[in-house]
Amino acid sequence: MPERTNFLIGYGERLASDIAAPASGGPKAHPYTFAEARKRLTPKVRAATSEILSLPQAVCPNDQAVALVTLHPTYLAKSYYPANLLRAYGLDTIGSQAREVTPEKWSRKNPPAFAVTSELFVAGARQQFQQFANEIDRMRETSPTGVDLIKIEDFRFQPESEKLKPMRSDDREPLLEVVLHAQPTTQDQYILEGFEAYLATLNLSLNLDKRRFFAEGLCFLPLRVPREAVGEIVKYSFLRLAREMPRLRQFRPVARATPGFTPFACLLPKEGPIDRDIRVAVFDGGIKDDANLDLWVTRKDTKNLADAVPEYQNHGTAVTSALLFGPLQDGVTSERPYASVDHYRVLDVNTQKDDQQDLYSVLERIQGVLDSRAKYDFVNLSLGPDLPVEDNDVHAWTAVLDQLFSDGQTLPTIAVGNTGERDWPSGNARIQTPADCVNALAIGSCDRTGTGWKRAAYSSIGPGRSPGIMKPDGVAFGGSSKEPYWVLNAENPGAAMPITGTSFAAPTALRTAIGVRTHFGKLLTPLAIKALLLHGCENGGHDKAEVGWGKIPAELDSIVLTDQHSAHIVYQGWLRPASWIRMQIPIPAGALVGMVKLTATFCFATPTDPQDPLNYTRSGLEVRFRPHDKKRNDPKQVHADTGPFFQAKDVYVDESDLRGDAHKWETTMHKMRSMRGSGLSNPVFDVHYNAREGGRDAKSADKIPYALVITITSEKTNGLYDKILQRYPTILEPLRPVVEIPIRTQT
Repeated sequence: MPERTNFLIGYGERLASDIAAPASGGPKAHPYTFAEARKRLTPKVRAATSEILSLPQAVCPNDQAVALVTLHPTYLAKSYYPANLLRAYGLDTIGSQAREVTPEKWSRKNPPAFAVTSELFVAGARQQFQQFANEIDRMRETSPTGVDLIKIEDFRFQPESEKLKPMRSDDREPLLEVVLHAQPTTQDQYILEGFEAYLATLNLSLNLDKRRFFAEGLCFLPLRVPREAVGEIVKYSFLRLAREMPRLRQFRPVARATPGFTPFACLLPKEGPIDRDIRVAVFDGGIKDDANLDLWVTRKDTKNLADAVPEYQNHGTAVTSALLFGPLQDGVTSERPYASVDHYRVLDVNTQKDDQQDLYSVLERIQGVLDSRAKYDFVNLSLGPDLPVEDNDVHAWTAVLDQLFSDGQTLPTIAVGNTGERDWPSGNARIQTPADCVNALAIGSCDRTGTGWKRAAYSSIGPGRSPGIMKPDGVAFGGSSKEPYWVLNAENPGAAMPITGTSFAAPTALRTAIGVRTHFGKLLTPLAIKALLLHGCENGGHDKAEVGWGKIPAELDSIVLTDQHSAHIVYQGWLRPASWIRMQIPIPAGALVGMVKLTATFCFATPTDPQDPLNYTRSGLEVRFRPHDKKRNDPKQVHADTGPFFQAKDVYVDESDLRGDAHKWETTMHKMRSMRGSGLSNPVFDVHYNAREGGRDAKSADKIPYALVITITSEKTNGLYDKILQRYPTILEPLRPVVEIPIRTQT
């Protein structure tokens, strides 16, 4: 690799300015006429209402029930939410789910065979459903309700069978995870009390004072019931789903032994961490007192913990070793750790005794730390439920953690799991909860440190849920049978042991991130560091479902340095809802010669709606690329022509391609385009921050943090880096390291 001395260029946000909103498109083309919509929906509404009216009173608290309203795929945008129709009949949307449909009619040519759309859970008094059924055939086309009626593809009552997930064991009294449509408010107390009363009619008891988690519009409850009663539980109208409580991921399959390799003595540095101000937390199984890590690790026990378990401590030590030193090497003294680590033990003998029953306890301990005033810059989680992500359901772990990280002030890495060798078509090999968090980096494993790498066979695969479809976000070295990952051996202090697993890939990726922070200090936010890591990913030609954006850079120089033919520019800041911001892309004043590569990575953090998986992210970015400020199809148009850059089909070609606006709700967008230098003149990204809540326009929304990294490369333009700085001498500045550290790392 040639020597490079040019650092990141910072303060790109100084090139951003507000602009007026560009002109919107033409009038909407509707698939159904009003007469067609009313004719086809009337029998559906009346059939669903008949089922609702026949429900026992015990399953309808306050005589309230729930139905499902399916939107035509043409009306997925938040501006088409059927608010007038629902309001007219006193129906409230309490959540949504994705549904695959084949509409009877489309408004466009060559429609797909099917499409994924949003199905709304709507709740209201049974008499309100009755009123809707009575009046639907008397609606007028020009009325607000009539305007909304044409947006609806289906109206139905949800059968109990859809609420119950397949049981994963043969237990006679399984422990269920019950999810109710309920919030921790006085108004929703009747839903919880109604469920408690309904269970009493089944001779079952529920203690509402016991552990439960609320996440926006959902309440997660543990409930142990006889197997024969499971089918009765799901009849409760406000019950969204019931599934067998997952267990904690097992550490033995994660920490696979690799025979044929000889252990060696560890050569650890003698100095403490380079930067003592960086705050890093690891949540895991604990670390033994004789692990020889006191220079860099503070052991912390969380609340309500019983005794430690040696097996869990072995795992915790290995994870922390990976974060501090990367893979150990025989005969080589490990580099001095970038930062110290607070290791929180969240597992104990009760977890070992019944990890299914203790799953919520572990989450409660993590939440207790992250909810406190002690704000961490970086967090690693190499544990979680043994449960693959599902498209229509968000687990409590994901819901809680995404909210905790929604401010973008912490960069978390989460191991995706080690189920990659399970059955792929069934979905059992998909990433495991909570690696589907959109506000975290989900990390899988690659099988080697050098060239020719690929996904380690055990590493769980994507895609994730949409939004959040690009999961894993990336991969890092996690070991393989041919090249294991060497970590400190908790059973034999001072010795290294070979191991494999995504548990060690995740802290390896985080170690690179901490190295960037150590190098530049607080000049870069955690969100900007996330963008830099993903921006520098090497895909290697692999399927995105297996490696995400690619291999996280293991060497800091590939992230922070460029030669004279390239420049990395970092933008950091905040976006206001409904605003349009023009972000100028810096290029030299003169013409660029030959072909130019333009690479861009957007990252932002966002609040989430776990009750609305298809509309999970409350924030989205619409990004328009305008490559040449002199080119206009119409001389009268205010803004220059747009060109292709970010498209949904460039992420996945299946469901995201079918949902036209899905890509803008992803928290990461990344793309590289090649174009002629002559086609660039004062290029810009126009960025619009959309805010929604529950799939509709947000009543109020806060600003969100963002980071953008742009790389311009022109091999035939000599001195491109210097020419960019010369054009913007008082605006852009190279980011100078605050701490000198070796640029090349071991990992």
